Amino acid sequence: MKKNTPSPSADKDQLHPRNRHRGRYDFAQLVQASPALAPFVRTNEFQDASIDFADPAAVKALNQALLREFYNIDTWDIPAGYLCPPIPGRADYIHYLADLLAETNGGAVPTGRTVRVLDIGVGANCIYPILGHQEYGWRFVGSDTDALALRASRQLVAANPGLAGAIDCRQQPDPQHMLVGIIKPGEVFDATICNPPFHASAAEAAAATQRKTDNLGHVRRGAPTRNFGGQSNELWYTGGEEAFLRQFIAESKQLPQASTWYTALVSKKATLLSVYYFLKLAEAVQVKTIEMAQGQKKSRFVAWTFLTEEELAARRQARPASIK
Repeated sequence: MKKNTPSPSADKDQLHPRNRHRGRYDFAQLVQASPALAPFVRTNEFQDASIDFADPAAVKALNQALLREFYNIDTWDIPAGYLCPPIPGRADYIHYLADLLAETNGGAVPTGRTVRVLDIGVGANCIYPILGHQEYGWRFVGSDTDALALRASRQLVAANPGLAGAIDCRQQPDPQHMLVGIIKPGEVFDATICNPPFHASAAEAAAATQRKTDNLGHVRRGAPTRNFGGQSNELWYTGGEEAFLRQFIAESKQLPQASTWYTALVSKKATLLSVYYFLKLAEAVQVKTIEMAQGQKKSRFVAWTFLTEEELAARRQARPASIK
């Protein structure tokens, strides 16, 4: 082992305290839960069991094992070429969201199916609804413009009895919209979550893929591959994440009562000033920035509400007593 080289497990110690994936993966345990992972496990430079994170098949097998071992999801798969999400980071968003909801629920994380969350861009992997329901029992609506992705998510829900009745996948008919066309009249959510596409074009996404491939030390075999995959609508949006978030914020202003909290991941720190400016124009009543980290990778989500303290208190009082 190289001197002064940190162990990979140190990167995960910064995850949320309730995150199940702090510290090293126990690959022996994961292989026992999901034998399909076994062919991908090898000894890394730290003399620890690991996988080649540049290999899309290995990453998918790891996800399947994690979901089976920690979340009781026996069947999980995605169509070829679709985004294969890193589960620890996705789980962090869910746990920090739970803390945000606790702030307006007397300090207690609200649980159970009366808590409703909207996931804008659920994708083919359905990962946020799966984690949110398995951890906290929340009920989700997941939206997407991609019919194939929605079909895959519906199949995941149908294949796992524990998800029955917990996740509703809806087609967004207009790719220019996020909330309009998805939220029904009179419908109310406790929170809305979103992981925006952060590249501005296909060329920018391809360049980022090449950099990531090089950083992983992946041996090039023809065109670069994405270890986590991703379709165009998952990876880029005209104008990048800033343009996406500007539209998202504008639509949230049109539906101020539809979600107690609107939230969105902001990948680029430089985008934050623009987001704050757009939220000021939208007259958001409260704006919060929740920082997250895994090693050197820093991330955050911004949360905003149009509800006053009195309105937030009224919503809390309206909660069923069992989840206060």
